[in-house]
Amino acid sequence: MGKLEGKVVVITGANSGIGLASAKRFAAEGAQVFMTGRRVRELEAAVAEVGSDAIGIPCDISKLHELDRLFDEVQRKAGRIDVLFANAGGGDFAPLTTVTEEHYDRIFDTNVKGTLFTVQKALPLLKDGASVILTGSTSATTGVAEFSVYSASKAAVRSFARAWILELAPRKIRVNVLVPGATSTPGWHGLSPDEKFNSEMIRAVEATTPLGRLAEPSEIAAAALFLASDESSFVNGSELFVDGGSAQI
Repeated sequence: MGKLEGKVVVITGANSGIGLASAKRFAAEGAQVFMTGRRVRELEAAVAEVGSDAIGIPCDISKLHELDRLFDEVQRKAGRIDVLFANAGGGDFAPLTTVTEEHYDRIFDTNVKGTLFTVQKALPLLKDGASVILTGSTSATTGVAEFSVYSASKAAVRSFARAWILELAPRKIRVNVLVPGATSTPGWHGLSPDEKFNSEMIRAVEATTPLGRLAEPSEIAAAALFLASDESSFVNGSELFVDGGSAQI
């Protein structure tokens, strides 16, 4: 018996990186996995990689009608959700002097509005006692130059968890925040405009992380599995840092 045997799991932002690694791990532990992503071809490839009857549903979480379509499909095919991993998000660098309304809207529409309405629209399908996992960021705790809008959006996500565990207490639904450190994903490496800058980012992480390296997506997925499973049955409203110690010093 796997740790998620018979569970229905929805993972947003599952077409690459942490989301894809988590979909693989959850499926291997017996879950029926629904995977979402904005890029259709990439999502299709990710679903094929996961196998195990995983189901891909294209969805941009910043668009509420697409979230409606996502959960209508989950309702039709599974009828419930045991684990919701609201993982989709993104951001990029912008100095305070050059932040634009478009930059702000793009990041907050996905990371804040998208996360909020992902959870809200999932509520009718979430079983009592379900686990909700939100993806946070160490940048919500530590200062990162030219990353203020993204950092603020992830601080909002952390605040969601504190409030939602009170609202969802009657249903025993747990809400926790998974906080990865720098992780070797396409999204993280994509922050760099060129290979030289990427190498500099890697060296900076190695110098400021006690474990001296980036995380692998599978390591973050292992922590997500803990929060998804009954092994974390009394963990609620917490931040689980999986950062090699970078935000702890």
